Amino acid sequence: MQKIDYPKSPTGTQVDNYHGTPIADPYRWLEDVDAPETLEWIKNQNEVTFKYLAQIPARDRLRKRLTELWDYPRAMTIHHRGQRYFQFRNSGLQNQDAMYVMGDPLDPGHVLLDPNALSEDGTVALNSWSVSEDGNWLAYAVSVSGSDWMEWHIRSVSSGDDLPEKLEWSKFSGAAWVHDNSGFYYCRYAAPAEEEVYQEANYNQTVYFHRLLTEQNADELVYSRLDQPEWGFYPEVSKDGHFLVMSVSQGTDTRNRLFYKDLQRDGKVIELIPDLEAAYFFIGSDENIFYFQTDCNTPKGSLLAIDLNHPEPSQWKTLIPEGADTLESVTIIHDQFVAVYLHDAHELLKRFALDGTPLGEIQLPTIGSVSYGYGLTLAGRREDKEMFYLFHSFAHPVTVFRYDFESDISEIIFKPAIPFDFSPFVTRQVFATSKDGTKIPMFLVHRADLKLDSQNPTLLYGYGGFNNPQTPTFSISRVAWLDMGGVYAVAVLRGGGEYGEEWHKGGMIHNKQNVFDDFIACAEWLIAQKICSTPKLAIEGRSNGGLLVGACMTQRPDLFGACLPIVGVMDMLRFHKFTIGWGWVSDYGSSDDAEEFNSLLAYSPYHNLKPGTKYPATLVTTGDHDDRVVPGHSFKFAARLQACQAGEAPTLIRVQTKAGHGPGKPTAILIHELADIYSFLVENLGMELKPQND
Repeated sequence: MQKIDYPKSPTGTQVDNYHGTPIADPYRWLEDVDAPETLEWIKNQNEVTFKYLAQIPARDRLRKRLTELWDYPRAMTIHHRGQRYFQFRNSGLQNQDAMYVMGDPLDPGHVLLDPNALSEDGTVALNSWSVSEDGNWLAYAVSVSGSDWMEWHIRSVSSGDDLPEKLEWSKFSGAAWVHDNSGFYYCRYAAPAEEEVYQEANYNQTVYFHRLLTEQNADELVYSRLDQPEWGFYPEVSKDGHFLVMSVSQGTDTRNRLFYKDLQRDGKVIELIPDLEAAYFFIGSDENIFYFQTDCNTPKGSLLAIDLNHPEPSQWKTLIPEGADTLESVTIIHDQFVAVYLHDAHELLKRFALDGTPLGEIQLPTIGSVSYGYGLTLAGRREDKEMFYLFHSFAHPVTVFRYDFESDISEIIFKPAIPFDFSPFVTRQVFATSKDGTKIPMFLVHRADLKLDSQNPTLLYGYGGFNNPQTPTFSISRVAWLDMGGVYAVAVLRGGGEYGEEWHKGGMIHNKQNVFDDFIACAEWLIAQKICSTPKLAIEGRSNGGLLVGACMTQRPDLFGACLPIVGVMDMLRFHKFTIGWGWVSDYGSSDDAEEFNSLLAYSPYHNLKPGTKYPATLVTTGDHDDRVVPGHSFKFAARLQACQAGEAPTLIRVQTKAGHGPGKPTAILIHELADIYSFLVENLGMELKPQND
């Protein structure tokens, strides 16, 4: 094992008083990510980390193999607007997917927007986009170096030229076109101070209307609530163009308010659902009847019809009642409701008439997912006779299907050719038992001839938060792990959305420890079944999952062979003080509350590192431009971890420059980062890679 001389991380004297309890924060200075001493610390840490990684013989080989695996053509689902169709594609190693426009779904079409041309290194990424109703205009938002900040532009689909205006200081926003195609609604914030662009807390989101061929300073203020600085808005225009509908959120609380405005009468904003009592997703409308997916009194979800002329709850009509499975999403296509359900954490497609009558299930190839990325699920319009959707699973690459409603037949219109043989691998679902007796699902992917000898390198992934379901998904990075001889496991933890709101609540605030207990139970199950042993077990999580890894490795440092906390939330006492962190209070609680402070302190990874402890081999990773989970979390955790480490296992941090939280990260950076992560696992799990000629 390589001997590591860690950089010095000076300690300060900062002590905070939380409800009478003094808490030291010796690495507070690392929160100032642009300070000269922090930049020097990053430089020194990266030098040590990359020196360590460079001495691992498998590193170059893994990078080469990852590049080979990644280099295959792929395509996303197809969207129909006006007389045109739109699709994202990637030839293989392009840093960013390019948008194509076609006259027919099977036409090759031509490139409409290529984000790869926006920067030399691929660090300018497409963040959001929306095509006008007539298919003639594309509103698209780009982000730089992984930031959540977006800059909107408008492109003519016919000419490929951009209009002169640009819209700045937008974040967490889409673009909702009006039906005369003259402009769109979007959200933005006040411009931050130059030195606070990546750290300032984001409050007072505001809805504006932008009219084509006008400057941003002429945008019409549509709705603002300065009395409610935590409110966020998601505006959309009803399919008939009659209403502006606004979902009003508060942080990451799954509940929301619902307001609307009659655009034909230019009426005032009506608070249809004024209280934060449940989740309501606007699905569509018929004149004055609004359709909503909700968990109001139905934790696993239902579909309601609300008459705007009689909006009182006693008059609401249930069209699709709550069932045994979790209702994940609903879309109106071909004058039908097409619903995505979660059944034991894998997805099903079902159809219903507009009165709620069941019309049958759309058969999928195997256990897997139709959701992909950020809300890219089903594509189709109310008047369409066809629907486009993606299907994928752990060993089933992302495939584009076209479903014909009249024939009830799905056909493949794009299936990628990947240089990998999936036939020796199986996917199965098992259940571990958590500390309190709760059954925890877990997906396993491995070779069919797996030997139960405790010697299989195993990567256990988890998330467990924010009502975010973990379903069987395809990732070329996981294919690379299988190619290396590894077993891949995904734990389905409380806090997610797999079994409805009660499952989510089971991992929130004072119940957050359940999430860690669930993950630990899955790790113990893998060991008890002799799939792996502690020296062969690695755990990985990103963002809220980085918190998961940090909490589990501090609570059970004896259980894991290697830990990968990626862009994690590590300081649970101060997370709400940066950018959008205040919005996570709904799931985590806040240290400003005395009782919630005690719960947070009990598991906060940064605060629960103990001197003299032998911690597993750990590679912390983050991006220097992450303005969602600010990198100070990872910096402070890594500094304290190195100071507390009593064992010989490496505790390193890898800081990616010109990168953010993850979305939009260029392919080239992804490959280099993953090669480093897997090299670290090869070294620390004692992996023997198969001969290259096999």
